[in-house]
Amino acid sequence: MSTAPSHEAPVESVNFHLWQPCNMRCAFCFGRFDDVRSHVLPRGHLPRAQAIEVVARLGTAGFQKINFAGGEPFLCPWLGDLIEVARQAGMTTSVVTNGTLLSEHLLSRVSGLLDWLVVSVDSVEPATLRATGRWTPRLASAPLDYEALCDRVVSHGIRLKINTVVHRVNWREDLSRFIVAVRPIRWKVMQVLRIASQNAASVGPLLITEQEFDSFVARHRGVQSHGVTLIVERNEDMIGSYAMVDPAGRFIDNTQGTYRYSDPILACGVETAIRQVSISREKFLARGGAYDWTAATTRVAS
Repeated sequence: MSTAPSHEAPVESVNFHLWQPCNMRCAFCFGRFDDVRSHVLPRGHLPRAQAIEVVARLGTAGFQKINFAGGEPFLCPWLGDLIEVARQAGMTTSVVTNGTLLSEHLLSRVSGLLDWLVVSVDSVEPATLRATGRWTPRLASAPLDYEALCDRVVSHGIRLKINTVVHRVNWREDLSRFIVAVRPIRWKVMQVLRIASQNAASVGPLLITEQEFDSFVARHRGVQSHGVTLIVERNEDMIGSYAMVDPAGRFIDNTQGTYRYSDPILACGVETAIRQVSISREKFLARGGAYDWTAATTRVAS
């Protein structure tokens, strides 16, 4: 198991949303950061050197695991450099991606440096994906083959995790066959969340009740018998339980139904910036945020 964090870090893991641009426009996305791009960071990301410094400081602050997210992080030309810096700082590395850019070249570039790859899969039905904006024009006639993609990830020795957002369009679907086929080490199932500054204009028709979310979870409990760890996150679990950094290098507080930002880490340091946001270690542990992410776990045989 991971140990308690040291220095300024109140929890072991941090999510760095390093890249605001994305090649999709998911209606439920709570990481758009249009507000950041409009008012703070016109290009939607820090320059390479500053992003590297943010990662280095997070490692020095005591974070033991870093999740690189976006937007779409594989749009970042220097993502490999950031992963390498994180590894040098002693952090376990992870990238959250929609999977559309995962070429053999990119997988080879991060192989040996990247510990976890998290693929966002909300459905394997093209109509569902298109209805919610999780598609690109390139995928219109040839939908992404998630099974083949997951196989490629595992073949490069990278641990596989799946993230699924459950919403109005997919809550009745059954992903059990897909999950058993790809056998991720972990499968995180999240109830669609409204964040006023991120998705308020588009998420309304996609919101679901806790009972509907629980119905989706109950339908999929059986995947655990195939060695898949199922993590369930309701809206309440997601509030105030994450250490998050925005594309401008500021910590994020989501406890008020919107995003509020700290001062920039590069201006005031991690210790000062993180005191300006609310992160509950108790909630972090309750949602399973701390686990043995360094174990040499491989895909479980079916």
